[in-house]
Amino acid sequence: MNYGDDSLLISSYRNGNEEALQKLIEKYKGRIYSFIYSKVLNRDVTEDIFQDTFVKVILTLKGGKYNDEGKFLPWVMRIAHNLTIDYFRLNKRFNIVNESSNYHDEYNIFDYIGVMDECSETKLIRNQIDIDLKNLVQQLPDDQREVLELRIFKDLSFKEIAEETDVSINTALGRMRYALINLRKVIDNNNIILTVD
Repeated sequence: MNYGDDSLLISSYRNGNEEALQKLIEKYKGRIYSFIYSKVLNRDVTEDIFQDTFVKVILTLKGGKYNDEGKFLPWVMRIAHNLTIDYFRLNKRFNIVNESSNYHDEYNIFDYIGVMDECSETKLIRNQIDIDLKNLVQQLPDDQREVLELRIFKDLSFKEIAEETDVSINTALGRMRYALINLRKVIDNNNIILTVD
């Protein structure tokens, strides 16, 4: 298989040769299809994700947004990977953050960490959810972020947090409350769904 031909096929497709895209699809269909199927274990779902993957490929190529660096297959695999994660998230039907949540049940956002079953789908989404959560936490004000990180990621008591940050326990509790309120606002505003089994 000559991967150097990819650039020529992409260029040809951009110039209006529809057959060039078909050749690319045929060239990599087996690898991409097998990757998706290994995660979802369902042929109908695999076919849907495979089709959606190449819809994105087509839109990107036609929009002139693809940077040709001789890495067509890894790029397509990333698209397939992300769409597979999206599938699991949308079909789990379990939103960790719900409207009735309050700051007393702080672990409703974080309690999945380290305890998820190691089935194929949770392996796939665990790292991505960890990254998403930690990126969201970074958007909080410094004092709120500090308290939340000490409480959730370092498992300190509020008494220990108060001593660590040199504030009263009530202040630490207040910062945690506002951190969770603000975190939920960021999640809602960005339509982020955090999902587990």
